[in-house]
Amino acid sequence: MKRRTFRAEGARAVVEAVAAELGLPVEQARGLVEVGAVYVAGRRCRDVKARLAPGQVVAVVLEEGGQSPLEKAPDAPMFRVLHEDAEVLAVDKPAGLPAQPTEARVGGSLVDQVSGYLGREAGLVHRLDRETSGVTVFGKTPQATSALAAEFREGRARKRYVAATGPGLPASGTVDLPLSKDPSRPGRWRATRAANGVPALTHFRTLYAGPEFCVVELLPQTGRTHQLRAHLTALGAPILGDSRYGGAEQAGGVDAARCLLHAQALELAHPRTGTPLRVEAPVPEDLLRFFTLAGVVVPQGSVPEK
Repeated sequence: MKRRTFRAEGARAVVEAVAAELGLPVEQARGLVEVGAVYVAGRRCRDVKARLAPGQVVAVVLEEGGQSPLEKAPDAPMFRVLHEDAEVLAVDKPAGLPAQPTEARVGGSLVDQVSGYLGREAGLVHRLDRETSGVTVFGKTPQATSALAAEFREGRARKRYVAATGPGLPASGTVDLPLSKDPSRPGRWRATRAANGVPALTHFRTLYAGPEFCVVELLPQTGRTHQLRAHLTALGAPILGDSRYGGAEQAGGVDAARCLLHAQALELAHPRTGTPLRVEAPVPEDLLRFFTLAGVVVPQGSVPEK
């Protein structure tokens, strides 16, 4: 990511300050503000009429993922509704869709799409990585959002993921390795006891183990950033298609064009009634090919409590 940070010289309009600092036409500076690429005092500023106080810090995202914020974003894939009632909306997030607006742009994220569907701001309570598909839940009221968030925060939400990985996984096991940012590889997390990381615990069951790939059921007991990706890498079997963690681009003659990780099922207490609510998302075609090739079926039913 490329960004420019500067301090405002005197009181002036934010659009004028950005144009002057970056040497851009005013209309381009206005576009950067409108898409959400400009931050004032650490907060996103999309008000083209906003004025700066002398000395205020302004940050402008110039490039993210090799793309200017002013370039037209590709059409985002749309979510599918899995469950909806007065308090809860559960959707199937497609791979390639960011959960939230990025630093460079507002719009085109799952939160933006769901907010448009609801006609108001969506209450996001957990997130999946951009390339991960599957179940994501939202609260439709502040009370529901708070209750759902507590289910995740206090470890009561039960989650089942499925993935295709490299070969070499044992039949089952538990990975109890803390996670910390990898200082040698920005954007990656490492699973190791050699660093002062956050606790992370994952149970797994290998559904198929072959010479070229494995198909695995994953039951994370914590919800850390990149937890499953880092834990599988620590086991020597990174997820297929996960280029950031060294996952292979194909196996068994089948391509893996993205990180083949899917949030297949989620169980938690309904925020109003307290009764168990289980939501499942069908495995997408790119990952399902590996289930078919392996000759195994997708796990169904209740998520194990262990």
